[in-house]
Amino acid sequence: MSEGLVNLDSATALKLATAKQKKDVGDQAFKAGNVKDALKSYHESLMYLLGLDKNAMQSIGLANPSTNGTDTKEKSEADEIIEKIYANMSACHIKNGNWKRAVETAEKALAKNESNYKAMFRKGKALGEQGFFDKSLKVLEELKTKNPTDAAMVDAEIARLRAIDNERERIHKQKLKGFLNRDKGDKK
Repeated sequence: MSEGLVNLDSATALKLATAKQKKDVGDQAFKAGNVKDALKSYHESLMYLLGLDKNAMQSIGLANPSTNGTDTKEKSEADEIIEKIYANMSACHIKNGNWKRAVETAEKALAKNESNYKAMFRKGKALGEQGFFDKSLKVLEELKTKNPTDAAMVDAEIARLRAIDNERERIHKQKLKGFLNRDKGDKK
């Protein structure tokens, strides 16, 4: 019976090592500007990590055991890697202009760690790019209060998104103005 446990432990450790290696390949691909390969490697890494058994990870010392059944969220090494992968996938989706997926993956990273400032910034940026300026502003303002060291970068992004929002609003008003003026001209 202990041989089965050893095999389970080594299988879990092997899966974790493979996932780390695939994440590293994804990181290198992203740095090289190859977003498609980076996303592929990150996705493959997630496939290894999401199936890991938390109990098996505890038995080989890769996860912190829960204390007395309390609801404190203990993060395993796999959870930390998953968080980073989702944050990195969000960056890839931003580079591709896939704003909806960028928000989704940033939210998954934030679900693992609500203090992941990169994921929070990416979520705010992607929301703004989709036209959800108020939601974006709320996320970015929250980021400024949680992490004041990034205030200058956040302010620059807010200013950029505000300019985009103002331009969208101007175009919308211009279209509406043209529509209303056309109706008046047809009645004469």
